[in-house]
Amino acid sequence: MSNTEKIQASEEIIPAENLEKMQALLEEYDPEAGYRKFDKKWISVLVSVIAVSLALFHLYTAYAGPIITLMHRSLHVAVILCLIFLLYPGLKKSSRKKLSLFDAFLALVSLFTAGYIFIFYADIVSRGGIPSAMDVTFATITCILVLEASRRVAGWELAAMAGIFIAYAYLGPYLPGDFGHRGYTLGDIFSYFYVTTEGIYGDAVAVSSTFIILFILFGAFLSRTGMGTLFNDLSLAIAGSSKGGPAKVGVIASAVHGSINGSAVASVVTTGSFTIPLMKRVGYKPEFAGAVEATAAVGGQILPPVMGAAAFIMAETLGVSYATIALAATIPALMYYYGLLAQVHLRADKDNLEGLRKDQLPKVIDVLKQRGHLLIPLLLLIGLLMAGYSPTLTGFYTIIATVLIAALRKESRMGFRDILAALEAGVRETLSVAVACAAVGITVGVFSLTGLGLKFANIILELGQGNLFLTLLLTMVASIILGLGLPSIPCYIITATMAAPALSKFGVDPLVAHLFVFYFGVIANLTPPVALAAFAGAGLAGSDPQRTGWISTKLALAGFVVPFVFVYKPAILIIHSGITDIVTAVAVLVVSVTALAVAVEGYVFTKVPMVNRLVLMVCAFVIMFPGILAAGIGFIGILGVFVWQYYKKKQQVSGLPLSA
Repeated sequence: MSNTEKIQASEEIIPAENLEKMQALLEEYDPEAGYRKFDKKWISVLVSVIAVSLALFHLYTAYAGPIITLMHRSLHVAVILCLIFLLYPGLKKSSRKKLSLFDAFLALVSLFTAGYIFIFYADIVSRGGIPSAMDVTFATITCILVLEASRRVAGWELAAMAGIFIAYAYLGPYLPGDFGHRGYTLGDIFSYFYVTTEGIYGDAVAVSSTFIILFILFGAFLSRTGMGTLFNDLSLAIAGSSKGGPAKVGVIASAVHGSINGSAVASVVTTGSFTIPLMKRVGYKPEFAGAVEATAAVGGQILPPVMGAAAFIMAETLGVSYATIALAATIPALMYYYGLLAQVHLRADKDNLEGLRKDQLPKVIDVLKQRGHLLIPLLLLIGLLMAGYSPTLTGFYTIIATVLIAALRKESRMGFRDILAALEAGVRETLSVAVACAAVGITVGVFSLTGLGLKFANIILELGQGNLFLTLLLTMVASIILGLGLPSIPCYIITATMAAPALSKFGVDPLVAHLFVFYFGVIANLTPPVALAAFAGAGLAGSDPQRTGWISTKLALAGFVVPFVFVYKPAILIIHSGITDIVTAVAVLVVSVTALAVAVEGYVFTKVPMVNRLVLMVCAFVIMFPGILAAGIGFIGILGVFVWQYYKKKQQVSGLPLSA
């Protein structure tokens, strides 16, 4: 078979109607994709100039060092707000081709919010936090702009939550019980958010304006060089011919793409347009195909080396290096994907689904010869982080390296226009993350101003009745509920502020506590009734969205278990542990996840009766808890079921009755 007949991502031609469908899905399930496409070229050029200028500013400060903190962060937010009002209409029925005068006015005012800080910075500092009338005016305008911009890009939930917390800060004297406080005037509240680094310009925007934008730019450059094609082709070459191969291809490609991209919905649409049709071709049902893609894409946010964007904020919050976060997250993320691959394989085995023919697939060596050089920037990224370089410098060097290394081959070489396009695309992809960081800064500012975080922690402790497991369950539920309506970054920040301190009261390591709430905030992208990533997968697969969401939740079951395991067995985070403890903890987790996969799919060697599935489910949880007795009982139960299933398979093959 000729190369042109092979199933290669680089050879795929997506019909125009499919591209339109992909864009429609992005706009429906990912608000940040619904930007304007101007009919007047000069406006498009203006947007490009602003975006590229912001990218170049951050590349410069990454190398030379940032300017004064408040100036740096306010400029970052101001330009982000300006671009949002230029690109995103205020209402769904508003024109997506024309820029309204009102939005042009808001874009201009957004720039003035930073201009005021630049011009009067010395006065602001000299007043020592006591706001003037002009401070209050610009602070109020900035807060309103941030809330409106977040509503346009991220949906109404985050803006509504910030509004509720502003009301809480104002109405403190009128609230009953422990939730009451002395109260603050609106002027005090807004100025606290604006002229300090405790509100809008707090830690979240600090990370957005340094680490996050650089790594999103890095992803944009990789994408421009054809890295997505490399991931898909390499995944096909590695797993395409195995049992149920296309589903495994989808898992591998979406995992890597999702880690760099940081947007679960965008990853689903990008890789799913290629992998979901292949899954359906070999016999997977549409709802299962859509769920596999969604589950794999969501997991990218917990997979090093990039882990979306929240990991940078976690590192800043905990005061540890990003390399520490990435190293700690490695084994849990691999176990998440091991659980997903196990269920995919068992489903293929149960339904007798074969892979693609080897002569239809690219060869690993050919793929690496053509585009393997594009892996060098990723290896450089990991090497620099592990060597102790700051994420800021690492991002800068890897972007430069990407351009230089891509030039080695004609297929990946970037011209001047490609570089400008990558700079603009990176900034556009940063908009939703940056405005979410600014908006959640308002909520975190209220926590800091009123002491609400400590009150929430005490409430969780009281509801948990001093029981760690019950407290973990309550924290999990709170994280998932918040994650249903919020992007993963604000969800993580809020749950970490509210719930992580409660876990620390039980002696749980802060890194463990933060990773725990982070996991469930991310997984909320899969859990109905919202499940945006699963709904996007369902749109591509032509399946029922709610059913696809529930199947996604089952496929992500390892993600529900792993956080509990690293609370009770923190050795899997490779922190404060010896090699023996790490190996033991990993072995326990592998057995637990395998048992859960079999229990969910109801198949190993042959069909598993319901009683045996329940035994596996219980034992999978029992072995997680400390104590040799519990682990022993769990292992014996799981081993017993597997031996029984193997014996049943042998009897079926031999044709003898089971009792023989």
